[in-house]
Amino acid sequence: MRVISGSARGHRLRSVPGDGTRPITDRAKEALFSILGNWIEGRYVLDLFGGTGAVGIEALSRGAEHVFFVDLGRAAVRTILENLAHCRVAERATVARRDSFDFIEKFEGEPFDLVYIAPPQYKELWKKALAAVDGCAALLVEESVVIVQLDPREQTPIDLDRLIEFDRRRYGNVLLIFYEVADDAE
Repeated sequence: MRVISGSARGHRLRSVPGDGTRPITDRAKEALFSILGNWIEGRYVLDLFGGTGAVGIEALSRGAEHVFFVDLGRAAVRTILENLAHCRVAERATVARRDSFDFIEKFEGEPFDLVYIAPPQYKELWKKALAAVDGCAALLVEESVVIVQLDPREQTPIDLDRLIEFDRRRYGNVLLIFYEVADDAE
């Protein structure tokens, strides 16, 4: 696992010990940031269930203004902090050891341009997290993009009030589903 492009290009990222996280594959990450392109520059990003920090660190490497990482696991938080320092992007990041659902429920602060959701798989946590983001108006701006990473076998329909799916891409056992705020959302 490595940073693919930008200021930290080529830096290898440490993995979280154990099997509690599922890092995005380099192939899927490269495709994701190809889709996002230069749009990521200057953006404020939330990386829920941060794991290794690979997605948020890639965003920072490619010019994101700031990434806020949230993960409850001690080992994951330690790994994110080590990876941020190794890639020399820690000054533009905040790392919180906190439950992602509690973070969303009690959120106060500046809204995010991009929310990336990659919870532990096979527990339907992606649906719970996406529904929570959908229900938290303060978390998003009109132009926000929300991306969910899941195993394709996990996908099931979900009813949302404010977010609408606008794209989905599959890269092996990684499915990325892209959402935007509906035009008529209040």
